[in-house]
Amino acid sequence: MNSIDQNQKEQNHKDLSDLDSVKKIKEIAKDHTCFFYTSEGSKGSARPMTVQKVDDEGNLWFLSAADSRQNKEIEQNSAVQLYFQQSQHSKFMHLYGHASISQDKKIIQELWTPFLKTWFTEGENDPRISVIKFTANEGYYWDVKHGNFIAGIKMLIGATIGKTMDDSIQGEIKNDFAHKNHISHG
Repeated sequence: MNSIDQNQKEQNHKDLSDLDSVKKIKEIAKDHTCFFYTSEGSKGSARPMTVQKVDDEGNLWFLSAADSRQNKEIEQNSAVQLYFQQSQHSKFMHLYGHASISQDKKIIQELWTPFLKTWFTEGENDPRISVIKFTANEGYYWDVKHGNFIAGIKMLIGATIGKTMDDSIQGEIKNDFAHKNHISHG
């Protein structure tokens, strides 16, 4: 625990596992863009990608061009990291895991939205569409307990009186749930 956390009177650390980890992953990742980082090559590479779905095991689903750089990198090394930031002050998450690629038409149909035709001009039957399934093994999150308004008030009061009163909560995410249940999604 660092010195800032030691000055905090409220509990500000809570590790999550199983269903609690899946709930936090869904809360932060659902319908948001993340930075999708692959580790192939000496530097690795990152790109923004939009999460199409978070399933009940905490797996994150993306659509990607079959000939894309990220697909080629995943084929070489399936280890992937995802970085999320929902707002300037809350809902940050970093996940480590593995990605797999398929061209399962049923999953593509499930994830498809008309907006995706911007990239896949032939629609949901475009032969270039692939599915990336990311399975999180572990990660870390940073959030606020009572929303941004309360967190802001507590920070103002803390700054005024010189006392640590932030409303933060953080902890490890262990997603053993996906590995325990082995439920197939395509």
